[in-house]
Amino acid sequence: MKVAIIGAGNMGGAIARGLAHGHYIKAQDIIVSNPSSGKLEALKADFPDIRTTHNNKEASEDADIVIIAVKPWKVKEVLEPLRLRQPQILVSVAAGLTFEDLAHFVDPEMPIFRVIPNTAISELASMTLIAARNASDTQVKQMIELFNEMGMSILIEEKQFAAATSLTSCGIAYVLKYVQAAMQAGVELGIKPKDAMKMVAQTVEGAAQLLLKNEQTHPVLEIEKVTTPGGITIKGINQLEHDGFTSAVINAIKASM
Repeated sequence: MKVAIIGAGNMGGAIARGLAHGHYIKAQDIIVSNPSSGKLEALKADFPDIRTTHNNKEASEDADIVIIAVKPWKVKEVLEPLRLRQPQILVSVAAGLTFEDLAHFVDPEMPIFRVIPNTAISELASMTLIAARNASDTQVKQMIELFNEMGMSILIEEKQFAAATSLTSCGIAYVLKYVQAAMQAGVELGIKPKDAMKMVAQTVEGAAQLLLKNEQTHPVLEIEKVTTPGGITIKGINQLEHDGFTSAVINAIKASM
């Protein structure tokens, strides 16, 4: 299977590196197109087998999957000249462009996927959202497996994209905001900033693993395990609630839709 990635910016470059790291697509079957050379040269330095070009048409003409990783306002300019059609598969990572929007620039009957990773894709730890149109069960399974190599992916309906993006793409910033705040508290209490960052980051990762590796658990159950009667954790939890922590998180996610 051959994959073309149009755009070698932060997201396009991260996807190219993620695919090359994985086992599903061979590096020599990946071609990346970008107007400037710097990002392509950096990509080739990391993965010499990846092919690169400045010509979008050259990149896409023999590709089974074409991933469009350009800014939303450039999608029409990039897509229309390519004249993509079945049996090719279009994958768009351009936020805000609906299936109806994309169908105006390609064969409207071809399989189209909307994919929204988050920035952790650069560490192969993305929570990637996927929606499908005109795709077979096999193609959907294929796309999920493809992006699972760069973290975790989940299939949702297009109408859920705004809410899910707030939870994942925006949500990673909210998690980091908590990390930053906890670090500041640690520094005030005498811990070195870099040490505080490691402590909090590993704690966040550990909390995530408790939830991801046990489908029968729930945040409430895990919190109960560390909140002993009269203990220090329940005092901190109650202070968070007194200060409006839960409401602040809910309001932030709703505001980002």
